[in-house]
Amino acid sequence: MASFEPVYKLKCSCNQYPWGKTGSDSLSARLCAKQPGWDGKGPKDKDFKIDENTPYAEMWMGTYPVLPVYVADTGEDLQDLLDKNPEQLIGQSTIDKFGHSKLPYLPKVLSIAKALPLQIHPNKDLAKKLHEKKPDQFTDPNHKPEIALALTEFEAFCGFKPLDHIAKLMSLEPLKRYMPKITKPDFDDQQLKAVVRNMLEADDDSVKETYKALVSLSGDNFDGDDYIPKLAPRLAEQYSEADPGNLVALILMNYLVLQPGEGIYIPADGIHAYLKGDIIECMARSNNVLNTGFCPRAERDNVELFCSSLTFTPHSPDECMLKKQDYSRAKHGKTFKYAPPLAEFDMIVTTLEERGKEELGKVNGPGILLATKGSAKMKANGKEIELTEGAVYFVAPGTELVLEAGSEGLQMHEAFVE
Repeated sequence: MASFEPVYKLKCSCNQYPWGKTGSDSLSARLCAKQPGWDGKGPKDKDFKIDENTPYAEMWMGTYPVLPVYVADTGEDLQDLLDKNPEQLIGQSTIDKFGHSKLPYLPKVLSIAKALPLQIHPNKDLAKKLHEKKPDQFTDPNHKPEIALALTEFEAFCGFKPLDHIAKLMSLEPLKRYMPKITKPDFDDQQLKAVVRNMLEADDDSVKETYKALVSLSGDNFDGDDYIPKLAPRLAEQYSEADPGNLVALILMNYLVLQPGEGIYIPADGIHAYLKGDIIECMARSNNVLNTGFCPRAERDNVELFCSSLTFTPHSPDECMLKKQDYSRAKHGKTFKYAPPLAEFDMIVTTLEERGKEELGKVNGPGILLATKGSAKMKANGKEIELTEGAVYFVAPGTELVLEAGSEGLQMHEAFVE
């Protein structure tokens, strides 16, 4: 009978989108470069050297085929290892729940210098239809709810503002043109949907004209949202004064500034755009997205499709937030859990001071952990491992972890499924 390790050291890659941070400013690139295995000696190995002129956006840590991970010691694709040993490395309960031997989640580190496209991720029904029609663009039939946990100060647009607040903003003279022709006494989600559609369908000259009129107003005109005329020039410089994302995001959406340790939850079909900062992101296993702003016109998806897919919750900044919880399997109370309302994953964050200790009880499903900061001596079911900053490990079901931080302490993030 084959023997299996409680953990497998992984080797991840970092992609290069224009919105990523440049060179060593990118945390995703720095963490990727620190991983053991990027020394040019192992199977399938290539040196990862940071180019200070290249933007690095995302370090992927899952088994999605667009940017897979490899077992550092052997060079084997992690998914191949899981397919050969599903019961031992995925666990029968996880296989039964999702019907396959793949990780049901995809963790990433994102380093963001400018706004990502204004987007939603289609729900399961729509994702299945889009995958059947356009498999090259929509590469799987799954939904993609996600969480984002701030590693540095993090700016984002997430969900819609309260309806009464939007109604007050839409009474501004430059914005009245986007109101539906037939209005109701109380501004509701249907009217909001019409406003979104009207903004996205507006021609470039109309959007540019509205933008210029808005930035000419003082912050006192925006019902407490005095950030609007301050943030608008930054967004317009990144893309264009004619980009409709400026209007949809600034006027209709919640603008959030998160500090390290704070998190947000994006439901399937939830509108969002990340603006700046470094985050840990985790999502259901999918890469499907509909874009309609903060990107060139040629890269925008169909407005009608986008609007028909929108959900209209949350409707306040507080509803966007994902609160941390106590983690019952942490013996010393140094670990908190972020539990989004979906079956695919939870995430825990362990923070230890110098020489601090934590013990994490076993779970029934597989995990992916990242040493985000610092280092530790780690025992996995009794096997001793040096956990260094940037190291990523696959954690097999039923594995107990014992951690003792080094002189710089430790911050560790782990995604897992029960």
